[in-house]
Amino acid sequence: MDSEEEEKILMTTTRPAAGHTILKIERLTAAQLDENGAMHVGGGDNKGIIINRPGVTVKSDLDGKVAHLSLSFKVFLVNSSTTNVHVEEHRSLKFWFKEGITENDQLMTAQEFFRDLVNPSDFPRDYVGFIMKVIKLLQRKYLTIRQVQLDMKQSEEKSELPSRPVSVDEAALGSLVELTQARVLEIIESSYPNVVTLEDIVKTTNSTEEEVNFHITDLISKNIIEPMDNLGFIRVNRNDTQVKMVKQMPKVQKSQQPTIAIITAQYCEKLAVDAMIEDKDTYVKYKTEGESNVYTLGTIGKHRVVSTKLPTIGTTRGAMIAAGNTTTRLLGTFQHVEHVFLVGLGGGVAHYTDFSKHVRLGDVVVSIPPPTTSNSPTHKPYIYIHCEKITSLAAEEKVNGMNGDDSADGFTFRTWGPANLELQELSQKLLKEGTSDESKRTWETNLITGIETLKCHETDFTRPAPETDKLFMALGAKDVLEVIHPEVPEGVHDPRTKGMPMIHFGAIASGRSAVRDDQVRAEIATKFGVYAFDSEFDTVVESIHGNRKEKYIFIRGICDYKDGTRKKEWQPFSALAAASFMKSMIMTLPLTRVKLTNLLRNNQNDHHLKPSSNNHKHIIWILHSGLLAHAKCLTTEATETNQRQKIEAIGQPEFS
Repeated sequence: MDSEEEEKILMTTTRPAAGHTILKIERLTAAQLDENGAMHVGGGDNKGIIINRPGVTVKSDLDGKVAHLSLSFKVFLVNSSTTNVHVEEHRSLKFWFKEGITENDQLMTAQEFFRDLVNPSDFPRDYVGFIMKVIKLLQRKYLTIRQVQLDMKQSEEKSELPSRPVSVDEAALGSLVELTQARVLEIIESSYPNVVTLEDIVKTTNSTEEEVNFHITDLISKNIIEPMDNLGFIRVNRNDTQVKMVKQMPKVQKSQQPTIAIITAQYCEKLAVDAMIEDKDTYVKYKTEGESNVYTLGTIGKHRVVSTKLPTIGTTRGAMIAAGNTTTRLLGTFQHVEHVFLVGLGGGVAHYTDFSKHVRLGDVVVSIPPPTTSNSPTHKPYIYIHCEKITSLAAEEKVNGMNGDDSADGFTFRTWGPANLELQELSQKLLKEGTSDESKRTWETNLITGIETLKCHETDFTRPAPETDKLFMALGAKDVLEVIHPEVPEGVHDPRTKGMPMIHFGAIASGRSAVRDDQVRAEIATKFGVYAFDSEFDTVVESIHGNRKEKYIFIRGICDYKDGTRKKEWQPFSALAAASFMKSMIMTLPLTRVKLTNLLRNNQNDHHLKPSSNNHKHIIWILHSGLLAHAKCLTTEATETNQRQKIEAIGQPEFS
């Protein structure tokens, strides 16, 4: 083509059947254009747009060529001749690009084209307006697209619009919702290990004491909750170990001190994580006033671990402070912790055209620094970003993040990243090995085992049916459209077909104001390499930094397309998927000097310490491994062969 100024947009319509329309909208030069079949030649604001008469055949060099990309969605049209009847219409967009446009640019362009097309602020409610918006976007903004084909086909009539997950904010603004036993249990579980009073539930649900008492009595009879000191109610923990209620944590022997901490927020997350731990002991440090704490100590592979559950996470100042304080107490109580895993739920970031980047329900997102771009809020690597709406607060009142602070498009962004990326590198290595050798996808085995372990629990941890994974976009207060998930490219492995999660890598973000708006959420995700949003862990990660823990990672199981708090039916399975990948990481995590010291100390407890001349070769082996400090500790009466077997059982040490 000679120049963009000579390009014109030609639209040709065909109707294969009643209720089925195909529009071909093509970019042509004046030399390529034959206006003999034109029904309308635009002028003024529509200059350069030509509409052909229906049925006119226009030859093109793109005829017979497969589209570079396509995406599909459903809209629900109002039938003006009836009352409360909606017609479901399938619409698909196919894209052909100009020569020289890379595959990555094609994917990004098609994604942005679709987002612009369905932007709620100016989404056309009528056919003509919708078609004209496609034409104008092609003509004025997306100049690398050569042709778009719009296929519209009506299917069935429905009396009601499809339901979409209701946000917390929307629910708070709505009418009074009927109180259910599930809602009462959810409140008690979210507050665990804190006690919840009858007054708390009445106030939270805007219900009467009689209504709440009815559900409380039934839950107690089922041994799901129990009363505590006539002050309130607490969830009954039904893992495979007895829960010990203590006023003070018992002293943990130095050799049994955990070196890995696992932080969860929701009750099903804690259950999922604990299902991965062996030889468990659970302690609830109970307080009648203030925050209680729950710690589960045990082993995963060769590592001692401790898991905890934060009290209710939220945007209130009290909830934020409590989450940070709980994290600080955890790391203060167990001072040998070297690695921190934040494991739980999140909301996936959908990609409408790129299968590999499209995060679906049941998938797992692992936090790694995104590729550095000009849009990054900081030049330092980050794995977590918190978005806050800019207010009129004075500068000194704003809380600055550890790694950077930036303001754009009405938001302030705070970022965090670990000083040491050992866990991030390990997670990528784990997936790479599992991709090349299916037998090394150990997280899938962990998931199957976890489902079996938890099958007798009241909560169902099995994977929900695929048809429940629907992707909706809000168009204003009530209207929605349903986007069809990208198709699996030929020859590409999709673990979801056998009920397993796909693993993604990218940054994790949070911020209620950002999550509330689909367009803002998508823009932030694109700018900052975000693959999932969660329910505001900024005070938690700030505490981790404050305690100088240099190695930490977020692992989020995807249960909705918001922030991990909306679609309840996917929460248990997705939490278990995240915990399963966590276990695979810990199982392959090298032993550090502190961990090996504890293991060697445990081994030598089997023997009386006496010098022996038969183990000098073994001492040399230890010196070669860099363990001079341990050489004298291993002079026992055990034979050299037995000693070597003990050390080799631990594994070749690596130090960090």
